[in-house]
Amino acid sequence: MAGFLNSSIGKKFLMSLSGLFLILFLAVHATLNSLLLVGPEAYNEAANFMATNPLIRVMEPILALGFIIHILYALIIEFYNLGKAGPVGYKMAVRRHQSTWSSRNMIWLGLIILTFLVIHLANFFWKVKFGGAPEIEVNGKSMHDTYKLVTSLFESNLWIDILYLIGAIALGLHLHHAVWSAFQTLGWSNDKWRKIWNVIGDIYAIVIAMIFGLIPLYFYFFH
Repeated sequence: MAGFLNSSIGKKFLMSLSGLFLILFLAVHATLNSLLLVGPEAYNEAANFMATNPLIRVMEPILALGFIIHILYALIIEFYNLGKAGPVGYKMAVRRHQSTWSSRNMIWLGLIILTFLVIHLANFFWKVKFGGAPEIEVNGKSMHDTYKLVTSLFESNLWIDILYLIGAIALGLHLHHAVWSAFQTLGWSNDKWRKIWNVIGDIYAIVIAMIFGLIPLYFYFFH
């Protein structure tokens, strides 16, 4: 088992598995974010449930581990590929021509997303967990006014909104390649399913990117 995990295929397997876990997390997080458009009560109730639910609390360190594994193995594979790279022959040139821009730049897109994630954690997660978020009472329950924390930042800081838009675009491009690639690495793909995963991946990438990108712009320009 250790030999497999240390092999090139094993590293890609772990990166794909952690990637699918993060894709599932993004769906949950995007659904929560979409409640910002419903109103403060709905969003605060949902955010409070996520913050206080015992299962979610158990999942938080697992989620953090998933991010670490995904980033670590992505860097290992990238450096390994750079080390193997030699003169670009005809076959490599053809392969490069046939690949998409996002597939050739996954590591750079990932680093943009990592920067976006650090900014996101500093602005919201850290303040909710360690102070700085306003308090409110909803239906007799005391909780953080996460809605005000999020919307006040988006309403008053255009540069933050632009950073979120850039992060959302990078995330969408990353997911465009990541979804079908993960299933292919895990052996859940063939010629027929490759096309299906491509379509699913494109739809998923567009929806996630739109939710994360349009919400800050909505609150800056229209709220």
